[in-house]
Amino acid sequence: MAAARLTTTPTTTRPSTPRPSAAKRSAEQVVTACAPLLKSPLPAGRPREWYVTHNRRLKAMRLAIALLDTGVHHPQTADNGRIRATADRIGVHRPSDTTCRMVRALIRYGR
Repeated sequence: MAAARLTTTPTTTRPSTPRPSAAKRSAEQVVTACAPLLKSPLPAGRPREWYVTHNRRLKAMRLAIALLDTGVHHPQTADNGRIRATADRIGVHRPSDTTCRMVRALIRYGR
């Protein structure tokens, strides 16, 4: 069987702009760099407690991701004050003690 001959054509390259390294970017730039995903409506007909728990999990996940992006990788360093300060910074309502515990659990076991 004969091998096909590969030819390459020159492509136009755009001038590269220097990107700041991860060490030079501040924590706020990392947190605000992501665009939010499109939200779909929640399913109808579930008990109210399901919606409360679902929204609490979503909030805890957002907070855990923001904390991980800022360099908090151990649940011992994620006290309630730091979690609530992160919530203020990313524009989320003040989390309850239960949500703060859930954030620490996600950081601990979410590997």
